[in-house]
Amino acid sequence: MREAKQATTYVAIGDSFTEGLNDPDPSGAPDRFRGWADRLAEHLARERPGLRYANLAVRGKLLRQVVDDQVPRAVALDPDLVTFCAGGNDMIRPGADPDALAVVFDDAVRRLRGTGAHVVIFTGFDTGKLRAGGRIRGKAATFNMHLRAIADVRGCTVVDLWSASAFHDPRAWYEDRLHLSPEGHRRMALRVADAIGLDVDGSWHEPWPEPGAAPDWLTQRRQDLHWARTYLLPWIGRRATGRSSGDGREPKRPTPLPL
Repeated sequence: MREAKQATTYVAIGDSFTEGLNDPDPSGAPDRFRGWADRLAEHLARERPGLRYANLAVRGKLLRQVVDDQVPRAVALDPDLVTFCAGGNDMIRPGADPDALAVVFDDAVRRLRGTGAHVVIFTGFDTGKLRAGGRIRGKAATFNMHLRAIADVRGCTVVDLWSASAFHDPRAWYEDRLHLSPEGHRRMALRVADAIGLDVDGSWHEPWPEPGAAPDWLTQRRQDLHWARTYLLPWIGRRATGRSSGDGREPKRPTPLPL
């Protein structure tokens, strides 16, 4: 397996987590995001000037869509390093089968490892620590155990997010309660760098500043109502009509290019 921190070509695949929602792109381009994978590529490029980086991730994609659309493209790019995180959108849907998803995931990892690339995969977060996440905790834990077994068999690096307590702080999350905040993305890039043995400035688990006073009960209910109207109901509407936030959307960085 190629050494991750010596990579010359890095390819990121997945869904909105890897695309980088909601970490605004420094260019200010509307609806374009930076995210932890871009930040990781910047860390890698300091170690390996000339690093080529592609990000094939598209928001809203299910695991099968990532495997069918992105994995072949990633294999064709002959990367040294691949980060692969998918399945979260499946988990939040009723009837998700973590055992069946693991079979699909394993085959994708087999194909990626066949290139000789160092493959990095991610456990899910402990949803019991997140608002509105408790109902899928059992399924997520089962899927995580499969992912660890796949990593052991295939020789992958695992980024353990289940135990990553730094991301239990609400400030690590955007107001949609589904995607990381800019600070969450910054810490995630540091977390992945730590997992692959890359020396970087800063620590992903550095203590958070002392929080301000917690909002009162009425303010929290208003926040819940805003969240439901702004994020939950549109999501339900897309599910009911068979649409996805990623429909018709192309990857933000389809070609491996220097930063």
